[in-house]
Amino acid sequence: MSAPLAAVSFAPLAVALPLLGAALAFVLRRHTGAQRAVTSSTLALTLVLEVWMLAGAWRHGAQAVLLGGWAPPWGISMVVDEFSSLMLVVSTCVSLAVLLYASGQGMADGERGGSISVFHPAYLILVAGVSNAFLAGDLFNLYVGFEILLTASYVLLTLGGTTARIRAAVTYVVVSVVSSVLFLLAIGMIYAATGTVNMADLALKLGEVAPGTQVVLHLMLFVAFGIKAAVFPLSFWLPDSYPTAPAPVTAVFAGLLTKVGVYAMVRTETLLFPGDRINSLLMVVALLTMLVGILGAVAQTDVKRMLSFTLTSHIGFMVFGLAVGNVVGLAAAVYYVAHHIIVQTSLFLVTGLIERRGGSSNVDRLGSLARLSPVLAVLFFIPAMNLAGIPPFSGFLGKLGLIQGGVELGTPLGWVLVGGSVATSLLTLLAVARVWNRAFWRKAEDAENPAPVLLATTSSGSPMTTYGTAANSGSRGDSALLPRGMVVPTAALVSLGVALTVFAGPLFQLSEQAARQMLERTPYIEAVFGAEATYAPGSLK
Repeated sequence: MSAPLAAVSFAPLAVALPLLGAALAFVLRRHTGAQRAVTSSTLALTLVLEVWMLAGAWRHGAQAVLLGGWAPPWGISMVVDEFSSLMLVVSTCVSLAVLLYASGQGMADGERGGSISVFHPAYLILVAGVSNAFLAGDLFNLYVGFEILLTASYVLLTLGGTTARIRAAVTYVVVSVVSSVLFLLAIGMIYAATGTVNMADLALKLGEVAPGTQVVLHLMLFVAFGIKAAVFPLSFWLPDSYPTAPAPVTAVFAGLLTKVGVYAMVRTETLLFPGDRINSLLMVVALLTMLVGILGAVAQTDVKRMLSFTLTSHIGFMVFGLAVGNVVGLAAAVYYVAHHIIVQTSLFLVTGLIERRGGSSNVDRLGSLARLSPVLAVLFFIPAMNLAGIPPFSGFLGKLGLIQGGVELGTPLGWVLVGGSVATSLLTLLAVARVWNRAFWRKAEDAENPAPVLLATTSSGSPMTTYGTAANSGSRGDSALLPRGMVVPTAALVSLGVALTVFAGPLFQLSEQAARQMLERTPYIEAVFGAEATYAPGSLK
């Protein structure tokens, strides 16, 4: 067996390993230390496997594994190409960092049993669902991946059982169920129209369906994925759902869940519905998502809510790259998805540290954090500037690629989108600079209704707090206030965001290769059906 085929043959393990780890973590629910070891080891092993698959996809292009030996389109196929393998590696890197952060938080707080025993199995099931969605070669398996990750997310969102979390979870569940029902209806209608749900087979057969039916199916999938990706006007649920969860849960939700929706949107738009039939609609949606989201972010005083609005806003950049429909724009979108997963997750983890160190995530109640904790200031400043797109960070490089794609398109709507993306970047800078100035730079005594600031812990482990100006007297025991187990994973993720700039050349090369193959479509189809696949006249137009 050749090296690339050997790599792709292990693709199902990207889903199976987290599920097996979840089962073992549940068995060890009374042994928190063993749970942590199992979960982190499982994710580390999964990451090694996915890096191997990414190397194989980069060198040899798209490949598929057929589960159970069933020939396509009847069997379940998993497809590993440049885009899916990059998403797998980035998502597992982020998941591992968040897990280590959560473990550090749990050890620092002395959590035993209770909700933390449920966290580890649910977290691994979430990872399995994300991986399954990225690898799915048919629509129904994609639906299964969504349902796996959504079921786990319901559990994670309600950890602690507070009223605010339960209320947010109800909204999240209702919206997710509506999206899933719409997706399932679309799958049923697609099967009725074509007799298949295999995406490579659909790429050949959907062209034979009546144009009116194609439009209906197209829009149904777009709306279903648009809800999951939180594009405007389907993003109303997100700012109220994510901020109520614990910091690690909010971080992984913000980094991954909406990107699975973006991935599904990119995959179906390029493979199943090629051409520019709804590109104008996509551009309008991208523009409104960027502008409405960032205007909401500027109006916030709570850092978590501000980041939730920037999350929805920057989904618009990814839709921008998809909408322009050329290699430059789509390649920039692929790169920007990877960038945003890492940077947005980093910022939510830093916000958890801000809340722990400053006593609040509301900027009106914070001050002097740069003096209290220079490390925390650096950890916020780097990803904040990256998110705003300040040169030479990866956010700037990704946005520059998107602007180039819009300029290359050259239409009036394309130019409007370019202008909207620049305005969104400037407003993002305003939003994060506002947090920096108020929480880190100004004096604590200038804060309104200052939060209690934790200065140290006593010998018995109980907290010592002070308010307002007392925070300026310095801090003791900062390593206890910001546990190393939380700071190190956050710093590693911030460094990974910087690495996207250092290795931007190879990553853009990979992204461009992924974009070309997605727009060509034949590499994906031949990976599933073989190089001898036959095409009906006009089926790939």
